[in-house]
Amino acid sequence: MSDTSSQASTERAHAAGCGCGSHDETGRKAVAVDLDTKARNLTRLRRIEGQIRGLQKMVEDDRYCADILTQIASAHEALRSVGRELMRNHLKHCAASAIAAGGAERDAMYDELVDMMYKHSR
Repeated sequence: MSDTSSQASTERAHAAGCGCGSHDETGRKAVAVDLDTKARNLTRLRRIEGQIRGLQKMVEDDRYCADILTQIASAHEALRSVGRELMRNHLKHCAASAIAAGGAERDAMYDELVDMMYKHSR
């Protein structure tokens, strides 16, 4: 089964009558989000957006390749930082809720977490 179909299968199993509040008609939603963490992540993402614009300008200006690669590494680390915060929130709220619910919801969350670990560890 491909990553996409496996993820879709996991999402369908999770959405099927779980009652966790993590999805609605338009898509899944977080069970809970710490407002301070959300604000920090939004600030980081805006800063990353600026870094990306800076990278575009560096390429346009034919800047030295090693300097561009250094800035790319910095942007990657900034994105990883946001990812760590999102993973912490997902484990603390969404996963904990699904695991506590038990049954198919718990099993779907285990599958989702395993898929996430393999997908995001590359």
